[in-house]
Amino acid sequence: MTEQRLSPGDAAPDFTLPDSTGKSVSLSDFRGQAVVVYFYPNAGTPGCTKQACDFRDSLAQLNDAGYQVLGISPDKPAKLAKFVENEQLTFPLLSDEDKHVLTAWGAFGEKKNYGRVYQGVIRSTFIVDAEGKIANAFYNVRATGHVAKLIRDLGIPA
Repeated sequence: MTEQRLSPGDAAPDFTLPDSTGKSVSLSDFRGQAVVVYFYPNAGTPGCTKQACDFRDSLAQLNDAGYQVLGISPDKPAKLAKFVENEQLTFPLLSDEDKHVLTAWGAFGEKKNYGRVYQGVIRSTFIVDAEGKIANAFYNVRATGHVAKLIRDLGIPA
């Protein structure tokens, strides 16, 4: 099964998902602003914690450059709330329990680990421009060092 992949120029699939407080957040709420949408497998695991904390620590730099950040995982809102509290995360984390949004963005599909093939979250990051189009699509990113590389790729001054 081949999952759909998004490419620069594609319309970003819109979504409305609950955040860690249960409030609905829609991608269309951010129209007119650039958004970093990143998908991660599991709140509270070491790699996902490292990545979320890197986004938290770089948030002012990203915001100053005009980017909002949204994190999306299949975790329940209650688990996301604990993750936000434990790590003092300062950007919205959204819950996609049924994986509809993950699938629409090509961030859920076939993965291989030690020769085993299974379905799972593909750690991915997208830059959505102010018009709601995909400006950049990065699939299979590493949790560690990804945010710093993203900032360099976007040409955001340190």
